[in-house]
Amino acid sequence: MNRICLIKNEILEYPWGSETFIPELLGIKPSYNKPQAEMWMGAHKKAPSMVKIDNSLIPLNRLIAECPDDILGKSVSEKFFREMPFLFKVLSASRPLSIQAHPDKGQAQAGFKRENINLIPLDAANRNYRDDNHKPELICALTDMWALKGFREPDEIIRLCAPLEGILGKGFTHILKEKPDESGIKAFFMLLMDMEKSKAAALVNDAIKVIQPLRSKDNAYEWMHRLNIEYPCDIGVLSPLYLNVLKLAPGEAIFLAARELHAYLSGSGLEIMANSDNVLRGGLTQKHIDKDELMRILSFVPGKPQVITGNNNGRFETFYKTSSEEFILSLISLPEKDSIYKKEGERSIEIMLCTEGKATIIDTSDGNSLDIKKGMSLLIPAAVSGYYIEGKATIYKASVP
Repeated sequence: MNRICLIKNEILEYPWGSETFIPELLGIKPSYNKPQAEMWMGAHKKAPSMVKIDNSLIPLNRLIAECPDDILGKSVSEKFFREMPFLFKVLSASRPLSIQAHPDKGQAQAGFKRENINLIPLDAANRNYRDDNHKPELICALTDMWALKGFREPDEIIRLCAPLEGILGKGFTHILKEKPDESGIKAFFMLLMDMEKSKAAALVNDAIKVIQPLRSKDNAYEWMHRLNIEYPCDIGVLSPLYLNVLKLAPGEAIFLAARELHAYLSGSGLEIMANSDNVLRGGLTQKHIDKDELMRILSFVPGKPQVITGNNNGRFETFYKTSSEEFILSLISLPEKDSIYKKEGERSIEIMLCTEGKATIIDTSDGNSLDIKKGMSLLIPAAVSGYYIEGKATIYKASVP
C-alpha cells in the first residue's frame, strides 16, 4: 500500500455538539436536531476512517493489520505494536463537555487489568478503563474556544471564593490558606466531591445568586452562570472557581497531559490524542462518576495554562510540539496558488485535513495526483517516498514525531 488516498470519516452525534460547524466544513447540508459533535480520522475500532482505493472503501484499521509497515512505517509499527498510535478529530461544542481527566500509562494498565479481573463488561456504564493506554491530547482552535484546564494557584482560588465565603463556609478556603499547595487543593476538591447531592445542589443554587452582580468582573463567575444553565445545580458549576478558564483564538492550542482535570466549554477545533478511550469524569455530566478513582489518578499541581502558538519552520509549516511520543500536529499554510510544500525522506503515517482553499497533492515517485479542497481529508502511508502540495490552502497534518 503505497499510494495517497482520500478518506471518508464517521461523524459522531453527542448532545453537546454543534449542528452546523462540521457540516459547513464538509460542505454538506446540516442535519438539524442532530448535533454533529466529532469527526474521527484514524483507525480506532469504534469508528475507523474508510480509505478510498479504486472503487472500494476499506477500513483503515484493516489496512494497517494487512500491511502495518507500509502504512505506519517500520519504526512506528514496531514501537506501537502494529497499531496506529494517534486519533485525529474535528470537535465542535455548542454546550460544555464534562469535566474529566485521563489516566497515565501505568494507571491505565493497572485499572484495565483490575476491571477485567472484576468482570466489568467493556461497554458497562460504570467502566472506567476501556483499554490499557494513556490519553494525552492537544486541541488546536479553529474558532474561538473556551476551556477549563488544570487547577488554579491557591491564592487565585481563595480570591474567587471570597464573595462566596458566607455560603461555602470558611473551612473551604481555610484549607488553602493553611496548605497553599497541591495537598491543600486536593483537600479543597475532596470537600466538594464528597458533598451529599442535595446539599451540593443547594450550595450551587445559593452561589449562583451571589455571583450574578459579579459576572462582568471575572469570567469565572460568568462561566458559573452559563454552566448552571446547562447543568443546573451540578457541583461542576463551581469548577471555574478552582480550574483555570481560558480562551483560545483560532490557531492557538493547548496540551492536556495525563491526570490533568479539564473541560471544553464551547467552540470548534482539531483534537489529536493517543489512541485511547479512557475517561474519568468529575462533573457537568449525567454519566458515571467514580470520585474515588478520579481522586486517585488526578494531579493537583496548580499552574497557569500554557498556550501553544506553534513553531514555523520557514517552509509553510508550523508545528505544535508537545511531549507526546504518539502524535504531532502541524499546520501547512499555502498563501498563493503557486505555493509549493514539499515532503521527502523517511516519514511515518500522515493524515491531512484541508480546512480552507484548494490544492493538488502529487506523489513524486509516480506523478499521480489528487485535487483537494476544504473539508476533504486524506491518508499518506509511510511507503509513499515523497510528495508535494501546490495551491492556496490551509491544511492540518497529523503524524508521529
